[in-house]
Amino acid sequence: MKRDGHIHTPFCPHGTKDELHTYIEKAIESGFGDISFTEHAPLPSSFVDPTPEKDSGMSLETMHSYLDAIRQAKDAYKNDIQIRAGLEVDYITGYESETRSFLDEYGPLLDDSILSVHFLRVDSDYFCMDYSKEVFMEIAHQAGSVEAVYELYYKTVEASISADLGAFKPKRIGHPTLVHKFQLAHGKKIDDDHYIKRVLEKIAETGYEMDLNGAGFSKPDCLESYPPQRYIPFAESLGIPLVFGSDAHSVNGLHKHYGKLYNR
Repeated sequence: MKRDGHIHTPFCPHGTKDELHTYIEKAIESGFGDISFTEHAPLPSSFVDPTPEKDSGMSLETMHSYLDAIRQAKDAYKNDIQIRAGLEVDYITGYESETRSFLDEYGPLLDDSILSVHFLRVDSDYFCMDYSKEVFMEIAHQAGSVEAVYELYYKTVEASISADLGAFKPKRIGHPTLVHKFQLAHGKKIDDDHYIKRVLEKIAETGYEMDLNGAGFSKPDCLESYPPQRYIPFAESLGIPLVFGSDAHSVNGLHKHYGKLYNR
């Protein structure tokens, strides 16, 4: 059965207003039998979103409306497709306790979830690593080099895998090489093979799933999946369950690049 396990919605404050039913109907038409809506979870209340528009996640006040909308969609399309209510939860260094409290409350209401790293802490400052190539280079300047950003990113992903986020911690690690998003912009050739393999080995050790994310193909400074295709056989050899994710923020992006990765 074809599955897309990473889909955003009109509840995403930095996405589009394409309606839920248009995503669902396109999925059905495209032969997908299983989809997960994984909207960006509200950020911890004490965390200051470093993006200019402060729009990295849903507001907490929106959560029940989001879950209600998914419930209604599940009921309306129950004979046509399996729809999972989920979240993409940010792992933020230093905010593990608040994240665990949030998951303790909302985790029982979810069918699926993803744990991702978008924010990096350098000294006492936080940055949204994938916001823009300019922000990426700002992180590199503060961290000391582009290579230092890569090292910090992978260490943060490893920390997310090990973190105690409670009984409802997401069991799928999102786009584990997101640091590649600006690899064609920063002009540095970084050999991060050992970091990637170590992250995959850690995912395997914990029994977690991995988001096989096609969105990077559409990013002009990336042009590859997260992780790159060459790591798929290695991940499979470790027994990691791979779940395709289009990471769609619009109907047009739904299921994009599925055929480039695998046909399951």
